[in-house]
This record gives sequence, C-alpha cells and structure tokens, in this order.
Amino acid sequence: MKPGFSIVGCGRLGATLARVLVEKGYPARGFASRTLESAVKAAELSGSANAGTDPVAAVRDADMVFITTPDGLIREVCESMAGSGAFRPGQMVFHCSGSLPSTILDSARHSGTLIGSIHPLQSFATIHVDRNPFEGIIAAVEGDEKAVETGLAIAADLGAKGLTIKTEAKTMYHASAVVASNFLVTLVDFAYHLLGVAGIDASDAYSVLGPLIEGTLANIKKTGPVQALTGPIVRGDAGTVADHLREIADKTPDRLALYKILGRHTVDISRQRNSLSQEALAELNRLLGDTGDTR
Repeated sequence: MKPGFSIVGCGRLGATLARVLVEKGYPARGFASRTLESAVKAAELSGSANAGTDPVAAVRDADMVFITTPDGLIREVCESMAGSGAFRPGQMVFHCSGSLPSTILDSARHSGTLIGSIHPLQSFATIHVDRNPFEGIIAAVEGDEKAVETGLAIAADLGAKGLTIKTEAKTMYHASAVVASNFLVTLVDFAYHLLGVAGIDASDAYSVLGPLIEGTLANIKKTGPVQALTGPIVRGDAGTVADHLREIADKTPDRLALYKILGRHTVDISRQRNSLSQEALAELNRLLGDTGDTR
C-alpha cells in the first residue's frame, strides 16, 4: 500500500496535487488551510472528510506531509507545526517551492522526520479538476536521501519525469524557470507592442506571430538555441538593426533599452556560431551599446 499523505495549504497546487495523488493510489489523511472553505474543497476533491484549519490535526495520521502554502509562509508554518508536536519519527515532510531549498524545513528534523522538496515545473493558474497537469512535466527533487528516493517515486506516479538536483542549486534552477516562462511572456508582450506600433490590431497579434514563435520553439527543441538562432544579428546585417533602432527610438523610445539589451545577448550567441566578421561584430556592438547612438 502506498503511503498516506496530508496537505497543509490547500490552494491551487495543494488541491490539485491531492486529487491526482488519490487517483494514483495514495490515501488522503487530512487537509488544513488558512480558511476552512479551501480545506473542505481540497478534501472533497480527494474524497476525504478530514478538513480543517488545524495543521496538527490534519497530519496526525500521515506518512507524508506536503506544505503547499505560499513560499513566504513555508518555514513559518513548518516551525509552528514542529513546535506544536505535529511531526513524528519516520514521517516525511515536503514542500513544493521552486526557489526554496528543503533546508527551510529543518525544524521538522528535530522530530525525526526526513525532509525534501518536490517542485513540479508547471503553472497552476487554477485548480485542475479534469486533467492531470503533472503528466509529462519535470519534477525537480532534492533533500534527504530517502526523501529524494520517495520524491522520485511520487513524480513517476504523477506521470512526471523526476529530476534530482543539488539542494544548493535550487535558486539558480528556479531562476532558469522564471526566465523560460515569465520572461518569455515579457518577450512576447514586447513583440506584440512593436506589432501594435506597426498598426496591427492586438486581436491579430498571435495569428501573425504565433507560427513564428511555435516554429522557433520547435527549432530550439531540435537543434538547441545556438543553432536555432536566425535573423539580422546572426547574419551580421547591421543595417537592418540600425533601422530597427531608429524606428524604435522615434516611435516607442521606452522600449529602446530592452531591444539593445536583447540584441547584445544575441550577439553573444552569434559569436558561438562564428558567424560574424570582425567588422560586423564591431558595428553591431557600436549600435547596441549603451551610448544611445542609433545612427
């Protein structure tokens, strides 16, 4: 029989995780949240009757405890629970934060528990009630050796691919995820803005740029970012870049610095292709430098 679990913090992630764990054969032992309504909803999704606002009562019969509160509360909640005698030897305590290491759960160790973190590399904008959002994603696992072993098994049962990372690498791993997800949205918003300045309605933006975005992602998947790079910079076409800079400076100057920053990093990628002559490299660096010169 698979180990029973409890959830402390029944938001979008906690409720979704509980529902899928139950579907995969893990018995739900209890739910606790800041509001009774959230705990009851998560419990109902998982077929459990043990729901309330007291985390000590929720985890009493659990083999595994998932603290899925907002990141800024994880340490505080764990310390409060440990101080109230919530944990016992043999239990495992996990959190699901992408940026925080398992060591923020150290207070639970004094009760003889093992600690770890399991971070599903997925966005949880809603409580998923009709599909498994863990299917096919990466779940990064770190912590005590036995907790990592269990975490990898849980990831596999959820349908995810477990990835073991070093505890001290957690912050850089999360920064990478932020760049890949959040900054990608920022980048697309930048492209939409320039399209709007060009006179194309926002409602048409994805139909115009979507195939290009999806094709670029497919090329990155196939060949990696260096070989997937196309466009004027990797071709050494400084004249086109200069035209872009002049138009942006004239029509939407607040975005000029962003274009230049991205352009300088694109030059760095182009260097890895050895695609630029020394003359083109010097001219691109001049155009994309911090001097403000767009001539």
